[in-house]
Amino acid sequence: MNNLVKIRDVSSKYNITARALRYYEDMGLLNSTRSEESAYRMYDESAVRRIEQILILRKLNISIKDIQRIFKASGSDVVLEVLGKKVENIDDEVSLLNELKTIVLDFIEEIERMNFSDNADIKQLYDKAKDIETQIVNVDYIGKPANINRLIEITDKLDKKVPDVMVIRIPPFRAVTSGKQTFEDIFKKGGYMFQLWQHFPLYRPVIFDCLDFMLLNEDKATMICAVKDGVSEADVHPLKLIDFPGGLYAMAVSIDEDDESIQKVQDKIFQWVESTNFEVDTTRSFMFNMPYLDEENEYQQDIEKGLGYRQMQRYVPIKLKEEL
Repeated sequence: MNNLVKIRDVSSKYNITARALRYYEDMGLLNSTRSEESAYRMYDESAVRRIEQILILRKLNISIKDIQRIFKASGSDVVLEVLGKKVENIDDEVSLLNELKTIVLDFIEEIERMNFSDNADIKQLYDKAKDIETQIVNVDYIGKPANINRLIEITDKLDKKVPDVMVIRIPPFRAVTSGKQTFEDIFKKGGYMFQLWQHFPLYRPVIFDCLDFMLLNEDKATMICAVKDGVSEADVHPLKLIDFPGGLYAMAVSIDEDDESIQKVQDKIFQWVESTNFEVDTTRSFMFNMPYLDEENEYQQDIEKGLGYRQMQRYVPIKLKEEL
C-alpha cells in the first residue's frame, strides 16, 4: 500500500479535479483503492498510468464513449480506428476551412469595391446575414452566387460543435396549468396564455428566474407556472393546479428560436446525450422556457429593450442508462 497516491495528490499533479476523477471511475474507466485507515480514494501505479491515458485521449477530444471502447478492447485495433476517424474528420474540416477562407477573401474584395458607410450598424449587418439564403435566388445579387451557395454548405458542415449542455435537476413543484391545448388556443386573445398571466402575483421562479415552462406533446402543448406556497384551486379558477414531478434534464440554449435553430439545438442535445451515460427519458415531455426581462411590459418590448434577440432554453428529459 506504500506506493498508493491520494486523490488530492493526483488532482494537483495532473491539474484535474477530484470530481472528474470520480466521474471517470463512475464511467468504468478507472479503479481506485481505499485502505482501512483512510476514506480517501487512492491510486496505484497502473491506475495513474490509466489516468495519463485518459487525459491524453481527452486532449485529443476523444469522447468518453470511445474511450470506454478503447479500454474494453484487448488489442490496438479500436484505438487505431478511433484515431484514424479523428484524422479523417480533421482533414475534412481543414479542407472546408481552406475553402471558407477563399470565399471570405472573395467577399473582402467585393466589400472593398463597395461603400458600407451607411450600413455600419451591427444589427443591420446581422439582419443582412439572416437573409443570405433569400439572396441566393435573387438574380440581381451582386457578386458570386456560387460563393453564397457554397458558403452555406460549408458552414452547415462545420457546424458540428455541440452547444454547451448543462444537466439540470428541476425540483418537484406545485403549478398552475393551461392543460394540453393547441398552440392556437394557448396564444389566442383571451386564451389560456392570457388566463395564466392574470395570476402573475401568485407565481414564483423555479430555475433561471423563469416563471413558466411549455411542455411539448406532438401538435399540442401545456403551459405551467410554479405557484407560491398556499395557493389553492380557488385562487386560480378556472385554471387547474398540478404537481409537476421535476427530474433531470439536459439543457441548451437556442437564439432567435426560429424552427430551424430550435431543431439544431435539440438535435445537438441528443448528440451530446449519446456520448454520456444518460439516455432520453421517453416517459416525460420536452419543454422550454424563455427569460422575461421586465414583467411590467409586453415580451416583444422586453426583447427590443434588452437582448436584441429571443432566447429559448430547451430541456430534454434524461435518465441514467440502465445496466444491461
